[in-house]
Amino acid sequence: MELPGLRTWVIFYLISFVVLMWAAFLTASGTMLWVSLMLVIVVIGINFITVYSQLKQQVSRKALQAEFTRGIGKNTEEEEEKPPGQ
Repeated sequence: MELPGLRTWVIFYLISFVVLMWAAFLTASGTMLWVSLMLVIVVIGINFITVYSQLKQQVSRKALQAEFTRGIGKNTEEEEEKPPGQ
C-alpha cells in the first residue's frame, strides 16, 4: 500500500492512541464506562472505515492502470508477426 501522506497517517494514529488511552483511564477509574466503550467503538470504526476505503482506492487505481496499459503491447506484437515489406 502506498503511503502518500505519511505525516497524516502518523497524526491520525497518534490521535487514535490518545483516545484509546483516555478510554482505558476512564475504565480503570470506574467512571463513565459507557463513554469509554463508545470511544473505543468510534475509534475502531473510524480506523476500519479508513483502511477499507484505502484498500478500495488501491484496487480502483490498479484497475484503472490495467485499463490504461491494456493495449500497449498489441501494436508491437502485430508488427513483429508481419513479414517485411507488407
